[in-house]
Amino acid sequence: MTSKLLKLQPRPDYVEEVYEVLLDAICDGSLAPGTRLTQEDIAEQLCVSRSPVLQALRLLKKDGLVRDAPGRGLLVAPLEPAALADLYEIRGALDVLAAKLAAATRAKLDPKLIERGRKAAQTGNVHAMIDADMTFHFAVYTASGNRLIAQTAHGHWVHIRRVMGAVLQAPDQRPSIWDEHAAIAHAIEQGDGALAARLAEAHSKRASQLVVGRIGALPGVLDPCAEPATSVA
Repeated sequence: MTSKLLKLQPRPDYVEEVYEVLLDAICDGSLAPGTRLTQEDIAEQLCVSRSPVLQALRLLKKDGLVRDAPGRGLLVAPLEPAALADLYEIRGALDVLAAKLAAATRAKLDPKLIERGRKAAQTGNVHAMIDADMTFHFAVYTASGNRLIAQTAHGHWVHIRRVMGAVLQAPDQRPSIWDEHAAIAHAIEQGDGALAARLAEAHSKRASQLVVGRIGALPGVLDPCAEPATSVA
């Protein structure tokens, strides 16, 4: 199975654009775990030189999204349940703190965030669902008034976004997710920090259980030494 990447419009510096294109492809599963990546193939598909591709791949490797392949080259990093459980544990702590701080000022989140999320869930558009979910959580981080929460969370959400892309491919998604978001937003607006924190913690734990439980069942995501079956060629 092959993956096709969209060509980029001509401009002097493509590093950020190449990075974003590859990141999106990794997160939505177009570039599945184990997919081999070569500078030549990517540069040809995007119609750019190898230099920005090399730099973009270095950034992705630094983020932990790609790693050295057996023999030579790079591959899309596998998804590992134990690492994901650790990731969601950190995310949960940040979510709880943000919700509690936001409730202290009775912050009012834009109702359109919930509306947008429900619509995205109904359409089944993975990109839209991920974007809506991230936008809601970062709105809570911003409402907390502590800028370090969003800054800290940003690095973790690169990986969470990818995991969501894998899990959201399944048709039987947890339908209550936006009800949970709405309840968190309501508790924040009411100034109930204790309730907002409990709801945020429960929301994160349910998400972790869902993700860790399903990732292990997905083919080709766990063994970093397995011979990958796909490439970007």
